This record gives sequence, structure tokens and C-alpha cells, in this order.
Amino acid sequence: MYCDAMVRTKDPAVRSLLIDRAAHMLSTRDPITLRSLVAGTGVSTMAVYTYFGGMDGLWKAMRQEGFTRLAAKLDAVSHSKDPVRDLAALGAAYVSNALANPDLYRIMFDAGFELEDAEAADETLHHLVRTIDRAKKSGRFHPGTNALELAIQSWTIGHGLASLVVTGPLPHEALAHGIPLLTALFTSAGDTPTQCRRSVKQGWTTNLP
Repeated sequence: MYCDAMVRTKDPAVRSLLIDRAAHMLSTRDPITLRSLVAGTGVSTMAVYTYFGGMDGLWKAMRQEGFTRLAAKLDAVSHSKDPVRDLAALGAAYVSNALANPDLYRIMFDAGFELEDAEAADETLHHLVRTIDRAKKSGRFHPGTNALELAIQSWTIGHGLASLVVTGPLPHEALAHGIPLLTALFTSAGDTPTQCRRSVKQGWTTNLP
């Protein structure tokens, strides 16, 4: 059988298929068993052991995959000469990833599932920290700004908007609130209001779907 042959060669497409299917089943509260997971996929239950070592490994892989896709989205954000623009662009990329992977997004921060590589997940936050350090060096933010604290505050804004839009209470249009929220935050870190708003608007709107 072709799909079983792909399992033996560990085709990444099969791994992604099982992760996405399990994440969707969790979001719809469908019972997940070996048989229900592979039903209709063309692969056998052995695929779960081949790719994940069993169901426990699948749970870890699901949460990790969310951060893996987020990291790829953040890596794709280009650096410009404007670090504040880039900081807003990273926030927008975070939201964009949540919209593109809503089922995995719901699992990423569920501490009930362990992570395969916690350091790789932490690295997504350090994208923001490094960009804030660039803004400090360029004079846009105060030299004494705590980069990690500001990164967490920025992340909180993006996470809050993404969660409210992805889960349904707010419409997609509510994402526009990111511009005044981030502008206020970055202005408090030392940026000038007019320049800050211009940078944030460019980075935020350019990187949202």
C-alpha cells in the first residue's frame, strides 16, 4: 500500500497529517484513539508508533509542531533598518501563524502536554528580545529598557488578540487594535509617538493576512 510505504520511509507529510488530524480532533472534542486517528487517512495504526513512538509522543509532537511552525513564520520576517517596524511585523507574524494553524495554536500553550524541545519554543520569544535590543541600540527605545519584559508585554498583546479572534469572540477586523496597543507600548519604551505609529502600522499591516 502506497501510504504504508510512506510510513516506512517516514514521509514528513504523513507526520504532519497525523499531527493536524489529532489537533483538529481535540478542538472538536472527538475521542482520539489509535483507530479513530488513522481512520480514512490510508495509513495503519502502526504509523503512530513509527512517527511518534505511541500516543504520548504524539501529544508532545503536536505542541512542539505549533512552535515549529511559529518559528518558521518568525524566521520569514525580513529585517529592515527600522527595528520598531520589525518588532510589529513579528507580532503580526505571530497572529498570522495562529490564524493559519488554529487547532495547533490552541495546544501550544497547554501545559498539560509536554514539549519535545522547550528551548526551541523559548527561541520564538527571543526573536522579540533581539529586535528590542536593536531598537535600543538605534536610539528608538530607552537604553535602560528591559528587553525581555518588553518582549513579554508585546507578546501578550499579540497573544490576546490572536486568542480572541481565533476562538471566535472577536471578528478579524479586531486585529487592527494591535496598532494603537503596540504604539502605546513602544512609546512608553521611549519611541516618539508619530514615528512609532508609522513604524508599527507598516510592520503590522504588511504581515497580517
